[in-house]
Amino acid sequence: HPSNAAFSYAKRVIDLQNKKCNEEHGCMFTSVVPCNVFGPHDNFDPLHAHVMGALINRAYEAKKNDTAFEIWGTGAAQRQFIYNLDLAKLFIWALREYQEIDPIILAPDEADEVSIKDVAMMILEAFDFK
Repeated sequence: HPSNAAFSYAKRVIDLQNKKCNEEHGCMFTSVVPCNVFGPHDNFDPLHAHVMGALINRAYEAKKNDTAFEIWGTGAAQRQFIYNLDLAKLFIWALREYQEIDPIILAPDEADEVSIKDVAMMILEAFDFK
C-alpha cells in the first residue's frame, strides 16, 4: 500500500538478503509479510497501538467519558486486516508447507480492503456508540 512505502522497502531488503543467502550458501530463508493484524491481546495503548487497537481504544474512551469519537484524517485510506488467530494458523502453514525463497504476503485480497472510516463505523456499532 502506498502509505506504507518506506516500511515496505525495508522488508524488501530482507527479501534480497534471503535470495543471496540461498544463492551463496544454499540456505532456505523466506519472509512472511502479514497485513494489519488485530485480535485477542491486541495493543490498545494510545501511543503504541496500530490502527485497529487505536480505534477501539478511542471508541472505548469516548463512550466511557461521553465525548466525541474522532478519527484522524479523512478516513478514506484503505487497509487490509487479518485476525491474529488466523494469522497464527497461517504462520504454522508457512513453516510446514511454504518452500519458496520469494516472500509470502498473508492478507485478504486487495478487493477486500476496507477504509479506516468503515472500520471506525464497525467499531462504533460494536460499542453501541450513539
